[in-house]
Amino acid sequence: MSLRRGVGCIGVVVCLTTLSSCGRSEPATPPAGGAAAAPQAVPVEVIPIAARPIEQVGEFVGTVKSRKSTTIQPQAEGFLRRILVKSGDRVSPGAPMFEIDATSQQAVVAGLESVRVAREADATFAKQQADRTRTLLGVGAASQQEYDQALAQQTAAEAQLKAVEEQIKGQKTELAYYRVTAPTTGVVGDVPVREGDRVTRTTLLTTVEDNTGLEAYINVPVQQAPHLRTGMTVRIIDETGKPIATEKVTFVSPAVDDQTQTVLIKTPLSPMNGRFRTDQFVRAQVVFSTDPGVTAPITAVTRVNGQYFVFVAEAGPQGTVARQRPITIGPVIGNDYVVTSGLKVGDQLIVSGLQKIGDGVPVMAQPPTGAR
Repeated sequence: MSLRRGVGCIGVVVCLTTLSSCGRSEPATPPAGGAAAAPQAVPVEVIPIAARPIEQVGEFVGTVKSRKSTTIQPQAEGFLRRILVKSGDRVSPGAPMFEIDATSQQAVVAGLESVRVAREADATFAKQQADRTRTLLGVGAASQQEYDQALAQQTAAEAQLKAVEEQIKGQKTELAYYRVTAPTTGVVGDVPVREGDRVTRTTLLTTVEDNTGLEAYINVPVQQAPHLRTGMTVRIIDETGKPIATEKVTFVSPAVDDQTQTVLIKTPLSPMNGRFRTDQFVRAQVVFSTDPGVTAPITAVTRVNGQYFVFVAEAGPQGTVARQRPITIGPVIGNDYVVTSGLKVGDQLIVSGLQKIGDGVPVMAQPPTGAR
C-alpha cells in the first residue's frame, strides 16, 4: 500500500510540472518604434496643368505654281529652222528663242509690195488728172462733171493704195511671228522640239519660269470649306513635319471643283534658295482655329486595353497620394498629347516615377528637373 501511494504522488507531481511548463509563453518582441510603420512616400516629378492655345489643324497636299510661268507656243505654222536657246538659259523680254521657216510668208509680203507700187502709180496719176481737170474747169475748158469724175477716181486710187498698205502691215506682223521671242524674264524650261520639226499654233516649244512669284495651290474638302477665310495661317512642312515656311491664305475660291469636291485656296511662297519649284508637291498645314486647351507629355500617359490613363497628385487625409485617371486624347502637338477630357487646369500631373506608383500610393511631389 505504501508503495502504490508513493508512485501516485510522483505522477501527480510530474503532471503538475508539465502543465506549469505548457502554460508559460515567450514574451513577443516589440516592433521597432513601438508601432506599425507607415508606407514610405515615393518621390515623383509633378507639373501643374495650365491652359495653352491649341490649334485645329488640317494637313493637305499642295502644288506649287508660278504666277510668272509662261508657256511658249508659236503663232505661225511651218518648219522649225533654228533653236536659239537651251534648257536652263536665262532670258529677258524680247530675246530671240526660235525661228520658223518664213519663206512663204516673205513671198506674200513681197507680192504685196509690188502691188503697192502699182497702186501708188495709180494714185499719183489720179491726182494729176484731178489737178489738170480743175485747171481746165477754171478756164471753162472742162465741165463740172468731168472734174467730179476725176476727183472720184483720185479717191478710189488712194483708197486702194491704203488697203494694200494695211495688208502689207498685217502680213509683216504675221512675218514677225516666225521669229519667237521671250515674253518675260525667266529661265528656259524643257525644249521638247528639234530643228526641222513642223510646228503649229498648238505646239509646245518650251516654258519660261520665274520662281520669284510662286504660290501654293491647296485643295480643301468641301466639308471644311465653311471654316476657310483669307488671312488664315498656312505652314509648309518637310518630310519630318517640321515647318519650313509660314504664310497666309490670300485667296479662297468661291466655287467648288465639281470633279474633286474641293475648294481651292492659295498662299504665296518665297523660292527659299530653290527649295520650291513650279509643279512641286508640298505638305501644307492649314490652321482653322486656335482655342485654349490642356496637354499632357507623351511620357506621362499610359495605355491599358486601349484606354489612356495618367496619374495626378491629390491631397488626402494621409498626405499626398497618386490617383489614376482615364483620359481622352486628341492629336499630338510636338511631344504632348492634346487631352480632350479627364484633365483640367490646376491638376498636378505626375510625369516621372510612373513605374513605382499605383492608384492611392503616397507620393512626394517634386518640381521637374528640366524645363518642359
